Amino acid sequence: MSDVTWLAIDTATDVASVAVRVGEQTFARSIRGARQHAAQIVPLVQAVLGLAQLSLAQIGGVIVGDGPGGFTGLRIGWAAAKGLIQERQLPLIAIPSLLGAAHAAAVESVAVCYDALRGQVYGAIYAFDGDEVKTLVAPDLFTIPTLAVRARKPPDLVVGEGAERYGETVVAWTGRAPVGIAALPPIAGSLLALYSYDGARRRGLSSRCMGVPQRLK
Repeated sequence: MSDVTWLAIDTATDVASVAVRVGEQTFARSIRGARQHAAQIVPLVQAVLGLAQLSLAQIGGVIVGDGPGGFTGLRIGWAAAKGLIQERQLPLIAIPSLLGAAHAAAVESVAVCYDALRGQVYGAIYAFDGDEVKTLVAPDLFTIPTLAVRARKPPDLVVGEGAERYGETVVAWTGRAPVGIAALPPIAGSLLALYSYDGARRRGLSSRCMGVPQRLK
């Protein structure tokens, strides 16, 4: 990463997380329960800064997970990010939350499936090689069987609440039980790591230009 001390926020799923990186060490915490996000995200930021022994004034930029996810959860994350950058006109970077979850899985190839209801998931498949990531199947709406057809080859692991909801179908596809978001390391920590990956950053934004997060319909 650059010399800037970045703070990352992800609120795309039921598990919200915040992370900050100091040198080679990442400090991260998460909370479960989407209804708590609005009340707990600022205390979560303060707790992570306390762990890292940093003040808010030492943060030089914010990375936000831009979904896909529920409108309320995403809005909370973006509002928190805007509040942190606004006064000092700090840079803001958006990275897909799906990619963050994929990185957190810590395997070579991973499918991420967020529940989109009506039997569908919002899914994608990624492959990691060192500090490089390749999109094998671009994010889109799928059923698990149609994602399997698109993938051609089963991934090493499938993660996400959508994968858990259709667990039997996932096991039939990959031979391995899916892993929920709560069982992964905090996604915000992966957003920090992905900053240096080619193609991971969706865009750089100023404090006057907030992007549109990707909502699940």
